[in-house]
Amino acid sequence: MRFVPLAEQATLPYRLAKLLPVGHYVRKNLGYLLAMSGGAACIYETDDDNAPSAAWRPREVTTAAQPVTGGGWFNAYRMFTPAVIWPRGFPLERIQDSATFDAARADAETTVTSAIQQGLADGAPDVDAVWRLTMDRPFSFASSASVYLSPGAWCPFNSQSTWWWPAAYPLMYLPSFCTFRMTDIWRSFVAQRCLWELGQGVTFHAAEVVQERNAHDLLKDFADEVQGYLKNDAIRLRLDGLPLRAGAGNVVENLVLCYEALVADGVVGAEEMGLVRAWVSDLSMESAPTGRP
Repeated sequence: MRFVPLAEQATLPYRLAKLLPVGHYVRKNLGYLLAMSGGAACIYETDDDNAPSAAWRPREVTTAAQPVTGGGWFNAYRMFTPAVIWPRGFPLERIQDSATFDAARADAETTVTSAIQQGLADGAPDVDAVWRLTMDRPFSFASSASVYLSPGAWCPFNSQSTWWWPAAYPLMYLPSFCTFRMTDIWRSFVAQRCLWELGQGVTFHAAEVVQERNAHDLLKDFADEVQGYLKNDAIRLRLDGLPLRAGAGNVVENLVLCYEALVADGVVGAEEMGLVRAWVSDLSMESAPTGRP
């Protein structure tokens, strides 16, 4: 493990190092770049209040999962529990919609290639402030088969137990000009939309970590999530209809197009594009991969 203090971050050969806000979660972007430059074959990210459970194990980009077909929102959490629960970033207006968890799912597992994979968390799962303010309790998911969301199916994923492989490395970018509670969620929308152009979807695994959640001000969390409650479905519709180009060589270009659309719609601030372009420049450095499969 390597700790990179703020003073050392300022000396890194990345344009992004001088542009990212200080004291902000998005400085993780520099850690991603450092891991890429070190030739990481896979990047696993988690939070400081998560611990591996007995189910945790190293994963591969090819994995066994039950494919889900069909477009629109899909509540992956409901594949691992009959309880009413939804991932942070899932539209509130759809949480009781059975179509979001009764969608067609193959009876048998198959082997899929999935360059982004999300493991669930027991104890204190990653949910929004509405769930915590109204239903908060210790929670455990069932050890069900993994679920693969085929291109066209949407579900937010977070940064708490997430596996990334080189084809998706450019999509790790966390936006700065949005609230803390939305940065990894809105990243997930951009990432899965771009992943479809590689012919892939996101895979969700049964819980592999246990979260003992750090103290939170739930009303502050709620306030930081309001923009998501109001805009998440509009973001999906915007990205769904965005004409992107297929193939591994277009991942970076597609990322830029997605953020240009979000800036144009006022989802993130116009200042975001300067950071996105710095990220792209840093990715293009000889020491950093550019999204090769």
